[in-house]
Amino acid sequence: MVVNAETTAWEQCSTVRVIPPVRPRKLAKVPFVELAEGRLQGVVSSGSDIARVYVSSIAAHTHDYSCGTNNNRPCGGANGGPCKHLRELADEAVLQYGIDRVARYLHIEAGEDSKAEDLMSRLTGSRESAPAAVVFSRFLRHLAYLELPDTTAPVPELHWFPATEAVR
Repeated sequence: MVVNAETTAWEQCSTVRVIPPVRPRKLAKVPFVELAEGRLQGVVSSGSDIARVYVSSIAAHTHDYSCGTNNNRPCGGANGGPCKHLRELADEAVLQYGIDRVARYLHIEAGEDSKAEDLMSRLTGSRESAPAAVVFSRFLRHLAYLELPDTTAPVPELHWFPATEAVR
């Protein structure tokens, strides 16, 4: 395998290691959180309506934030600054990935005793309009995989991923 200077060996493999969460988290409030596409992004349940979810994101470099329902209705609480959905997203990201990794990803300085609220207080961005469809679609795909029965057989739609041992 040839590794160039800009990417690491694991980035050039067709399989990615699954990193276990730093601490267990409850999935009822924030069922989906990821560091992807230059954003901390995820799905947050509504506090008032069980049938409503919000797709929230914070951009890594600019710290611009977005929060709205899965059908692109804006969150009313994100007018003067980050809303409670964004704060909950950051809290769960810290549980999932750890404070150091989230701070590094968002390009925020974190001290030894930093918490998610410390990260939120260091955000310098403003509200932006970001489409929720891509993140919500990834969340729905994630849910579909959770509904599959336990098996050691290959999953048909992932058949083009080689087995880990085959990649050397």
